[in-house]
Amino acid sequence: MTTRAAPAAVDLSRRDLTLDLARVVCVLFVIVVHLVQVGIGPGPDGGLVASRPAEEQPWFNAATWVGQIMPLFFVVGGFAAATGWRSWTTKGGDAAGFIRTRTLRLAQPALPLFLFFAIVLGVATAAGLPPQLVADAAIGAGSPLWFLAAYLLCQAAVPFLAACHAHRPVLTLAVLAAGVVLVDAARFSIGIPEIGLLNLLFVWPLVQQLGFWYADGWFDRRHPLVLVGIAAACYAALWPLTAIGPYSASMLGNLNPPTVPLVVLGVAQACILRLLKPLLTRLMSLRPMQGVVFVLGSRLMTIYLWHLPVMLALTGLSLLIPGAAPTPASAEWWWSRPVLFVAVLGVLLALSLAIAKWEALGTLGPTPHPIVVGLAWVCAFLPPFAVMEWFLDLPIAAVGALLLGVAVLLLRRRPSPDRSVRSKA
Repeated sequence: MTTRAAPAAVDLSRRDLTLDLARVVCVLFVIVVHLVQVGIGPGPDGGLVASRPAEEQPWFNAATWVGQIMPLFFVVGGFAAATGWRSWTTKGGDAAGFIRTRTLRLAQPALPLFLFFAIVLGVATAAGLPPQLVADAAIGAGSPLWFLAAYLLCQAAVPFLAACHAHRPVLTLAVLAAGVVLVDAARFSIGIPEIGLLNLLFVWPLVQQLGFWYADGWFDRRHPLVLVGIAAACYAALWPLTAIGPYSASMLGNLNPPTVPLVVLGVAQACILRLLKPLLTRLMSLRPMQGVVFVLGSRLMTIYLWHLPVMLALTGLSLLIPGAAPTPASAEWWWSRPVLFVAVLGVLLALSLAIAKWEALGTLGPTPHPIVVGLAWVCAFLPPFAVMEWFLDLPIAAVGALLLGVAVLLLRRRPSPDRSVRSKA
């Protein structure tokens, strides 16, 4: 009989707990944004229709300058990537192994979600539900999946960008920034929105690179007044970019494809994060706060990926109960948002317990050949990219589940013994 070794104690002495808190706050804030963005209720003809109550409010555009926190998430992710890559290479790991593990951490949680979407959309279509309602629900539920495509790109670029940062940090930022500007200039001058997709290669890697600088202590070495000045200048720059320039006044409107304002917002948020570090450090010195952050942080990918399906399911359940579903955008509807937030989070935590074993990496064998890792990465990237570009529907969900399954099998398979011996040699 074999016995399982006791888990090693987590060393918190070298861990910046404020970034764990920031990561959790970012994801919870995404849930809050979607709770006020998505409304489902009776339409003029009595049938159910989907609406976007928050976007109908006069304050919505201004609120997105604060509420669009995805740049901050990539800054924090860049910090984690930089420290993770250094630790990985210190232990003798290579780029293929790093990309393998990072791809698995995203592909494994995404696979059951795509399977769920394929089954639900298939059943809804077979049951003859209103096609427009099914399409609206699918588009809403799949909207956060763009993040997987962007984050997979950023993680795959970490070994290369880490080397660039180590040798030419300023030049690396300058090249990425130039790429962002050139892509936007081409997109708006030619008038082909699809050109903006090229900024997936520049905007989010550039914002992630700010996390590399954060990990190096650049923001720590700046005087607080300097950080305040940089953040204020960034927010001041957003006004001409959106009022005079070609960009949307809503930071959500600048999300896909990503644009220059998101980079500007990322710089401001990185400065604000460092300014808030003393306060966040005091918060994270409290045991209850550490417990909440670690519980939510260990389930963060589940919470992010599944929050909209759970929210839509709970909303649908409330519609079946007379008087339980207030009319979207009504006063009662706004007051019901905190209650729904607690309910969604509770269901997500319960759901995470059911699928946590599947999402865990466990023990991995030797890294497959780099070509196999690259092929698996492509299989994992294509489904969320398709959702980002064409929105979620039954074919994309079904093919996406198949591709993600292939990616997981390729990355988890063990090389043949002779190949493993040659690799070690």
